Amino acid sequence: MKIVVCIKQVPATNDAKIDPETKRIVREGMKAILNPFDTYAVEEGVQLRDKFGGEVIALSMGPPKAEASLREAISVGVDRAILLSDRAFGGSDTWATSYALAKAIKKIGDIDLVICGKQAIDGDTAQVGPGIAAHLDWLQATYVMAVEEISSSSIRVKRMHEDGYDICEMSLPAVITVVKDINIPRVPSLKGRLASNKCEIPVWKPDDIGADTSKIGLNGSPTRVVKIQPPPPRHTSTKKIEGSSIECAQTLLRELRLRSIV
Repeated sequence: MKIVVCIKQVPATNDAKIDPETKRIVREGMKAILNPFDTYAVEEGVQLRDKFGGEVIALSMGPPKAEASLREAISVGVDRAILLSDRAFGGSDTWATSYALAKAIKKIGDIDLVICGKQAIDGDTAQVGPGIAAHLDWLQATYVMAVEEISSSSIRVKRMHEDGYDICEMSLPAVITVVKDINIPRVPSLKGRLASNKCEIPVWKPDDIGADTSKIGLNGSPTRVVKIQPPPPRHTSTKKIEGSSIECAQTLLRELRLRSIV
């Protein structure tokens, strides 16, 4: 089984700065980490490889420093990694990003399964995984909490939603996005860390994946962010409730009803 896990490097802070011209996050000079939701995608890919054989490839698009996140994926068991990095990719929205990743997946070739984290913590759009499936014209399942069964031609997954879960069966190749309920990511071993430092990570440019430059970067992104502003501060107040446990419970219930919380 040949699996691609798409990962992203994200800012390691909640105090992100926004470029006033592009209205996008300024990533230069900011500490970065592997997107937490992607750690579950990496772990699932490694577990499936260990169970069914094959290869797991980590794929990311970003600046040169995104290589660090790819090495982190290698340190926990990923076989190899590929980085899409070029100024032409800069400013890509979710549509352009998923287009570039899909082109890279086509170049790798013979992929059975693509796994993504449910969303990235910097944008919280949850659009790149489904976008990859759309560009590849593959079946997809989002918010996957368990892989129930997999064969050479199909996969059956448990998909979480608000009212419980669905059992979905799809033919391969396919794309899934996973939630944190699916597994517990492993901690890199010293051997894994050392191995990841020695790996050579190829860097692919737009020409390497046959990407149409009019479909990537800021100019190739159909999304336009018009305005960004922080949410208004919450006005909170504290009220001390006194009396017996029954009286306190009744008072609390009354307060909640007045505030339309229950």
